[in-house]
Amino acid sequence: MTQLTPETILPYNDKESKSSQVRRMFNHIAEHYDRLNHTLSFGTDRNWRRDGIAYLKPFHPSAILDIATGTGDLAIEMARRLAPTHVTGADISEKMMDVGREKVRQAGLQDAIAFDLQDCLSLTYPEASFDAVTAAFGVRNFGDIEQGLREMYRILKPGGHVMILELSTPEHFPMRQLYHLYSRLFIPFVGRLVSGEGTAYQYLPASIRVVPQGQRMCQKLSDAGFSLVKARTFTFGVCSMYTGEKQKQQTN
Repeated sequence: MTQLTPETILPYNDKESKSSQVRRMFNHIAEHYDRLNHTLSFGTDRNWRRDGIAYLKPFHPSAILDIATGTGDLAIEMARRLAPTHVTGADISEKMMDVGREKVRQAGLQDAIAFDLQDCLSLTYPEASFDAVTAAFGVRNFGDIEQGLREMYRILKPGGHVMILELSTPEHFPMRQLYHLYSRLFIPFVGRLVSGEGTAYQYLPASIRVVPQGQRMCQKLSDAGFSLVKARTFTFGVCSMYTGEKQKQQTN
């Protein structure tokens, strides 16, 4: 029996690569994504992003790359709260970024934020280009998590920081049991009701169940080269934050 991993959980279960299927799925649900995201998290996703930004604030990053930026919620909040020189939001879904571009225009942040069509497994940016790299609720969609983390490490400047937010499964009773019911029943029902896309919101809870979390994700970050890796959970374990840094080069 094939072991279920983030790479084998696919939105459509056809012969396309996971990246192609994820792009197609998000292009399809882009116009409904923000409303569903806030509804399914009961609005707590905003607090999780602010906690992630609070981690980065003491480091005053100037150039930030937000991978799997989607509609740009994290990029916009970082531009407002961290006052960086520039934030680049990278994603494989052009339609998701189109929604983000309109949000940026309405916020008057066109000079601070730009969107860029990128494959997270093969970024086109030169090595050591950014002071911070972030990803909010997108790592589980990577076609190869280890390669995606290596790319995040590569484009980060020595001394730069990584901050990843990812949905996770609570470990303790009764939240684990309650979350099981919520993810199996509520997420697919509401997703289908609002977006008309049942497949995407069956894929979502399935991808959360198999994404590495806790020490397993920390180990993957360490294997990619990051140091001082830490994990923290929010809302009874429904969301996890992973942080680390790229060590400064040693001088003799």
